[in-house]
Amino acid sequence: MKINYKKAKSMDNKIPLVTIGIPTYNRANSTLSNAISCACNQDYSNIEIIVSDNCSNDHTKEIVTGFQDERILYFRQDSNIGPNRNYNFCLEKANGNYFLLLHDDDLIDSDFVSTCMKEADYSTKYAFIRTGTRIIDKNDNIIQEEPNEVYTNDPIEMFAAWVSWKTSFYLCSTLFNTKALKKIGGFKSKNNLFEDGFAIIKLSNNNPIMNIIDIKSSFRKHVGQRTNYANVLSWSEDFRIALDMIYLQDTLNRKEIYQKGMKLFTRVSIHQFARKIKNPIKKAVAIVFVGKYFPYYYWPNSPDISLKSRFARLAAKLLFNNRKCLLH
Repeated sequence: MKINYKKAKSMDNKIPLVTIGIPTYNRANSTLSNAISCACNQDYSNIEIIVSDNCSNDHTKEIVTGFQDERILYFRQDSNIGPNRNYNFCLEKANGNYFLLLHDDDLIDSDFVSTCMKEADYSTKYAFIRTGTRIIDKNDNIIQEEPNEVYTNDPIEMFAAWVSWKTSFYLCSTLFNTKALKKIGGFKSKNNLFEDGFAIIKLSNNNPIMNIIDIKSSFRKHVGQRTNYANVLSWSEDFRIALDMIYLQDTLNRKEIYQKGMKLFTRVSIHQFARKIKNPIKKAVAIVFVGKYFPYYYWPNSPDISLKSRFARLAAKLLFNNRKCLLH
């Protein structure tokens, strides 16, 4: 592994050090520069920035070193190690008390870190700190704004808000406790698609958390993202296991959260993934097979009581017998 880096200097060691990790691959000609710029332009004084180049074949190195910022550490992988391993490489190299994984096409506001630290009273006790998120397109136009509508720091309230469309989990809006995140093994899920959700669920169990309603980050939605082409069943399985993890935590409202989550992720799996499959036969098969994980089932753009939805539920029930919990 070739490593080319500049030593990061702590500007103020009296406040927590925050590491911003930027995994990147072939974005030198598009969004990488903006991602690094928003990290460098934070109004919080104690920051290190780790850029892990996943063996790009463009001029990524020149873009990174061109910033001439002593807080930046640049690493280049000898071969492409895949997205998930690159995320965890950034985490492995992090020296900060807190860690933000910033994709090379996402952005954070200049006061993202300082807002999180002020709300946390500069304490390092929190497992994670979350803000709201805006969704932007390839030209930075705002598609929608999603404030983090969780008004307490109770994990159960957060999960209830999550399955009620009042908050969403995004890496670019979550500041993780570095030590705690490393302890649970970093970013990983069964299919390495919902890594942020798995980490948030695991860390919320018996650890203090912090929710901030304000929107302080931008998640970019565009055609090239790996989420648009991911296997429907793999996403469904990750979503279902996430719900099972919540259910197995000893909570008073877990049945309600579980049922709402089932309905939510049935729709997410079908609308965001399955219905985008162009081949009609493959699309129909994918839609039915979502029923392997979610019994609350329907056919896209059809009411729950429609014949299509009833048939889909019956087919899924006969095929899969709907296990109550994948983790048992």
